[in-house]
Amino acid sequence: MDNKIKILQERFPEGVDSFISTDEKTVLYLTGFDMSDGALFVTRDDAVLFVDFRYIEAANEGAKNCRVVMPEKSFYDEISDIISQQGIKTVGFEERKTTVAMLDVYKKRIEGVEFARMSSVITKMAEVKSEYELDLIAHAESIGDAAFADVLPLIKPDMTEIEVALELEYHMRKHGAAGFSFDTIAVSGTASSRPHGVPRNVKLERGFLTMDFGCIYNGYCSDMTRTVCIGSPDAEMKKVYDTVLKAQLAACAYIHDGCDCGEADSVARNIINEGGYAGKFGHSLGHSLGIYIHESPRLSQRGFGEKLTKGHVFSIEPGIYLEGKYGVRIEDVMMIRESGVVNVTHSPKELIII
Repeated sequence: MDNKIKILQERFPEGVDSFISTDEKTVLYLTGFDMSDGALFVTRDDAVLFVDFRYIEAANEGAKNCRVVMPEKSFYDEISDIISQQGIKTVGFEERKTTVAMLDVYKKRIEGVEFARMSSVITKMAEVKSEYELDLIAHAESIGDAAFADVLPLIKPDMTEIEVALELEYHMRKHGAAGFSFDTIAVSGTASSRPHGVPRNVKLERGFLTMDFGCIYNGYCSDMTRTVCIGSPDAEMKKVYDTVLKAQLAACAYIHDGCDCGEADSVARNIINEGGYAGKFGHSLGHSLGIYIHESPRLSQRGFGEKLTKGHVFSIEPGIYLEGKYGVRIEDVMMIRESGVVNVTHSPKELIII
């Protein structure tokens, strides 16, 4: 694991002496330790992870590149002591993850300093993954592949959408997932036209069944979507599916080191528009992912000028959604490694009929 604390210290903005975070994802990203309560305080030459009794043993073993401290009173008191001893004047914080109420607490409990916004520093760090991080994401994606392979033969028309979602989650856990990247989507028939539909306690409708799911492995997320058909599709359904698949394959083939995010989106979008479905692909082609399921950069029509480069991980997920009828989405995760562009999702993409 690379030393992200050191990288953060090297990227402190001019005039910023320290950094505080109580966000569990940020703490995990910077220290490799997963906890739900505590604080990380980083100065230009030190880093302290404050935990309570529940975490002290695990933190001593698992936290990297920082000192672990169990404060006798409050971590705010400990931080104030460090600030006083080192003459710190400015504390950086993540404005995108810090509520107004939490910032008020910071200002009340940590006196005599200015607070500076630093979300962009962490965001930029997280954009580009190391080979170690890429390995973790690839493994997380392989768990999704294994779960899909397990669940596919289990799907029957008399199952409910909730049952399909639960089977996917169970099998991801069975293959080593620590948790889930987001709430699992399994929507069928007319509900498949909703890109982020919620699984219902109803039997699977005939027609398309879209499953969008992902897991967490060692803190890093996976994401994939597959659409199958319950019963035989008609000609229009086949056309919709084939158009999405054509767009998805073309976008995957277009990806290269240095490619433009907006242009990648246009490759898929143009195929869908030319297929007669203009306006039916209402979201971006894809998003980056890592510790968080949605990171930057995004592959979208707003992404012209942003370039993909080594260390970037991103989804390719075009779709067509016909309100009140059905929808289709196909999603893979791709990454640009030292060895080149790699698609780490290996589940079949041809239309599967159940």
